[in-house]
This record gives sequence, structure tokens and C-alpha cells, in this order.
Amino acid sequence: MGSVFTSIIKGEIPSYKIAEDENYFAFLDINPNAKGHTLCIPKKETDKLLDLDEESYLGLMAFSRKIGIALEKAVPCKRVGMAVVGLEVPHVHVHLIPLNEMRDINFQHKVSMTDDEFRELAAKIREQL
Repeated sequence: MGSVFTSIIKGEIPSYKIAEDENYFAFLDINPNAKGHTLCIPKKETDKLLDLDEESYLGLMAFSRKIGIALEKAVPCKRVGMAVVGLEVPHVHVHLIPLNEMRDINFQHKVSMTDDEFRELAAKIREQL
């Protein structure tokens, strides 16, 4: 059985998609640390970041950079932080988090957003790609 992220990629679970290509997928985190918190994942289900082959690892980083640049243009912030933790879901995922203060990267700090806010924000980020 695939991870929840595999179900999102397949469209079995709805998401606030930002972008996708042949190998990678980006969507808004539904339990965000800050408005705009985005996850970038490889479509090939792999549990740990360092289990990716070098080409996939570098591809994920390049895809994440592209999404991060668009995110920084769309969401006012001092910078976009990146984290790879990987304990919550057994599928590699890069967190891109708009940061204005250190607590924004703390996974104990969460913000609430409505469905409309998620939709509007996803569209705003997509416009920057």
C-alpha cells in the first residue's frame, strides 16, 4: 500500500496543488507552520531522502528551488526555509516554509487557513511559476 502522498499524486486524495512535472509534485501542507507552507515530493515513492539515487535527489532539489522562488514572490516573508524531516510520512518530502521569525520553522507552531485561503494561495503561487 502506498503512502498518503502517493494517494495525493494519484488524485485519490484532494490537494492544493502548486505544480507537477514528470517526476515531482508540489502542494500546500494542510497543517502549515506558516501560510504558504509547501511540500515537494518525488512521484516515485521512496521513504528516506538519502535513499534517492543522485539524479532523483538533485532533481528534487532543483524542483524545490523553482517552487521556493515562486513561493517567495507570492508570500511576503523574509526568506523561504527548507526542512527535510521525514518522520511523519514514509515518503520523501521537502518542506518549503515562508519565514519571518524562527518559530515559523518550528513544527510545534501551526496556523489555520480556510479552504478559500488555501485555494487562493495555491493559485497565487502558481502564477509566479
